[in-house]
Amino acid sequence: MLAIISTTFEEIAIYAIWRWLLPEFGIYLPVAALAALMASWLAFSLWLFVFTTKTIKKQVPIGLPSMVGATGKAAGPLAPEGMVRIRGELWGAVAAEGNIGAGEAIVVVSQDGLKLKVHKARTGRPTR
Repeated sequence: MLAIISTTFEEIAIYAIWRWLLPEFGIYLPVAALAALMASWLAFSLWLFVFTTKTIKKQVPIGLPSMVGATGKAAGPLAPEGMVRIRGELWGAVAAEGNIGAGEAIVVVSQDGLKLKVHKARTGRPTR
């Protein structure tokens, strides 16, 4: 509704500029030019409304459930609890099997409340 109201006010402003402001400077445009400008502005407003609506409705998965399968490295020793760094963020974690040393690569296998359950990564290379 707000998009319709704002577009209406913009169209009124275009008309007011054409009708009263431009003639003050000796600029006279034909009605066809005004109609083309207003139609172009309306088309742009509609495109912008559709584009922003689609963008806003996209939901990016965030939080613990989206972390399953993510890789990272242990920020400190997990014996069996500690902190891991995944996607540049620190998370509380529990080692699902044995202890994990600081700096070792990990993979998130599940979540337990607000903590992540992790395993040592199969590949020996640490990730970001």
